[in-house]
Amino acid sequence: MQIGPRDVLIVLDVQNDFCPGGALAVAEGDSILPVLHRIEPRFEHIVLTQDWHPANHSSFAATHPGKAPFTEVDCSYGPQTLWPTHCVQGTRGAEFHPQLGMDRAELIVRKGFHTAIDSYSAFFENDRKTPTGLAGYLNERRFQRAFFAGLAYDFCVGFSALDAAELGFETFVLREACRAIDLQDSVARMEAAFAQAGVVVLETAQFMS
Repeated sequence: MQIGPRDVLIVLDVQNDFCPGGALAVAEGDSILPVLHRIEPRFEHIVLTQDWHPANHSSFAATHPGKAPFTEVDCSYGPQTLWPTHCVQGTRGAEFHPQLGMDRAELIVRKGFHTAIDSYSAFFENDRKTPTGLAGYLNERRFQRAFFAGLAYDFCVGFSALDAAELGFETFVLREACRAIDLQDSVARMEAAFAQAGVVVLETAQFMS
């Protein structure tokens, strides 16, 4: 696949707390690093995202007395999964994995910093109304195709890809450069949503050919 100047690689949340040993570790999350390093040189343009929560964020189980992680509560914007406290602003857990090594990234989008709203997508908070500004940036720079990788495949990567497709970008997910949480069949549900939205899931061999 040819990659050109109107293509952008968007790498989601490769942070310490989402990698082995972190507060919300995705199984084998750090195993995507070699794949990312093989893919990165093909792209002229790279964007990174970073979960960036205040310590009292509403998505943390710890802020809901008696509630356990991975259970659900109703918020003003709908159901919200409660997570272990993770990616707190200014902590080591919120830092990028030290081996990520994508210093060429032209933009870092921080998300989830509004105390009362979680943010899976790189484009919108979970209320589906509050934009991060990424869509405006990509449109102003006239990108046409968006390629997604990172953590986690069935949450932040997936919701970002769905939003990109809805916003009119030709959208691809680089499957081997992602790892999933797979909470209550979330992988199957996300892949069904990809199929309906026209998001193309690529294996590395397809992408590198």
